[in-house]
Amino acid sequence: MTSFRLTVEKAVKTYGGVTALADGNLDVQAGTVTALLGANGSGKSTLSKILTGVVSPNSGSITLNGAPMRFASPQAARQAGISAVYQELSLIPDLTVAENIWLAHEPLKNGFVSRTLMRQRTQSLLDLFAGLYNRHLTPDALITDLTPDERQLVEILKALSFDPRLIILDEATASLDGQQVNRLFELVTQWKANGMAIVMVSHRMEEIFRIADKASVLRNGRTVGERVIAETSERELVELMIEGAGALHRERAPLVDPANPVRLEVRGLKTSVLHGVDLTVRDGELLGLGGLQGQGQSDLLMALFGAIRSTGQMIVSGEARHFRHPRQAMAADVALVPGDRGSEGLLLIRSIFENLILPSWGSYGTPIRVARAREKGAVIAEELKMVMSSLDAPVNSLSGGNAQKVVIGKWLLRAPKLLLLNDPTKGIDVGAKAEFYSLLRQLRDRGTAILFYSSDDDELLGLCNRVLVMHDGRVSTELFGDRLTHEQLVSASMGTPS
Repeated sequence: MTSFRLTVEKAVKTYGGVTALADGNLDVQAGTVTALLGANGSGKSTLSKILTGVVSPNSGSITLNGAPMRFASPQAARQAGISAVYQELSLIPDLTVAENIWLAHEPLKNGFVSRTLMRQRTQSLLDLFAGLYNRHLTPDALITDLTPDERQLVEILKALSFDPRLIILDEATASLDGQQVNRLFELVTQWKANGMAIVMVSHRMEEIFRIADKASVLRNGRTVGERVIAETSERELVELMIEGAGALHRERAPLVDPANPVRLEVRGLKTSVLHGVDLTVRDGELLGLGGLQGQGQSDLLMALFGAIRSTGQMIVSGEARHFRHPRQAMAADVALVPGDRGSEGLLLIRSIFENLILPSWGSYGTPIRVARAREKGAVIAEELKMVMSSLDAPVNSLSGGNAQKVVIGKWLLRAPKLLLLNDPTKGIDVGAKAEFYSLLRQLRDRGTAILFYSSDDDELLGLCNRVLVMHDGRVSTELFGDRLTHEQLVSASMGTPS
C-alpha cells in the first residue's frame, strides 16, 4: 500500500446561522490510529463528514499527499481511498448481506454482475470475524433478520470492501461484544502494519488508550489540541475537551421536593440496547438523560412510550404498567416528543391545524367539532408563539423552530402528566431554544414530570434537577447539586472516574 497523508486545515462548516465547525484541523498518516475526541456538539461528526465527502466545508483546505483535494461526494472520497464505518448504520434492511456490502460496486464477470463472486467475496470478509457471530449470518441473509452486533459487523465489512487507505471508525464498537471488539482491534493492528490510516471516534477512553497512537481534540467546533497517547492521560484529554466550556452563568435547578408524588418508577428495564435501567421521576421534576449519543437514551424513551419491546418493571401514576403500543401510553397521560420531527413527529404535507389535533382528535367528538378544535389549536399556537400565516398553512412551510413547536404543541393539547423529550431542540435556532426552555420551566412549575434527553450538555446543566448519565445502555452515574458540572458530565460520559 502506497504512503498516505490527509490533512485538513481551518475547516469551517455552517448550517444557516449555526456554526457546526469553526476551525477544524486534522492530520492523518498511514500506519497510525488517530482518535478524534470531543464532547457532544464539538464538531466530531461534521469533521468526519467532511473527510468522507458527505458535506463540503464553507472554507478551509484539504490536502492528500500534499495535493489540494475537495470531495464533492462520498463517491469522490471513496475513489481517493477513504471509507467509513458509521454508528448510525447505512444498511438497507430488505437487501442481503452481500447486496449491502457490494452495493454500487458489485463484482463483475464478463461485464455483468456476478452473484457468485459477490457471495464468495462476502464470505471471505465474514471469515475475518469467524466464530464471533451466529450461523445464520451468511451472504444471503437479510439485514432485517440480523442482531445489532451482526449489523455492525456488516457495516465494518462494507467499509473494508472498498479496500480503503483511510478508514474512519465512528463509534464502531458501540454494538459489539467484548470478543468482537478484541477481534476488530486485532484487525486494526494488522491494517496499521499494512500502511492503512485509521481515524477512531469513540466514547470509551479505555479503547482509545488501548489502540490509538495520538488524539486530536475538538471543543466548540475548534480543534484545541493534539496529544500523543503514550505521553498523556485520560484526565488531561477530558480537561482539554471541556476547558472553558460551559462558563456561562446558569441557575442550578433545585432538587424536587421528595414529598412530590412519584410519576414514573422503572426497575430493570431491558431492550436489545438497554441492559437494566433503573430510574424514578417525580411530579414537577425535570430529569435529564446525559451521555454521548447512542448510549441508549432514545431507546429508553421509546421503550417507556411502548414504541419498542422491553422487559422490566414500570410503574406509572402508581399503577404497574407495561406499554406494548404508544396508544396505551397516551391513555396513561404519557407523551413523547421524538428526536426526528420530519419522519417521526409531523405529517409534512398536512396543515398546522391537522398536525396539532392529530393525537387528541378523539376528544373533539364524532364528527369532530372543528370550531372547538381550532380554538384549542389557536390557544396553543399563541402560547408557543408560533410564527405562521395561519393554522391552515402546511407544516412544511414553517421554519425548523416553529415546526418543532407544532410537535410539542400537539402533545401539550393532551395535558400529559409525564412528558418524554428526545433531543427536542436539535436543529432549531437560539431564539426558539430560549422560548422552549421557558416553556419547560413552566411545565415543571405546573407539576409535569419530564424526562429529557439532550445531546447539548449545556441544556442539561441549565435546566435539569438531576442528570442520569448513560453509558453502554446503562445508567452509569447520577449527578445533582454540586456534582452537576460540565467536568463531571463529560467525565461520566467518557467512562472516566471523576
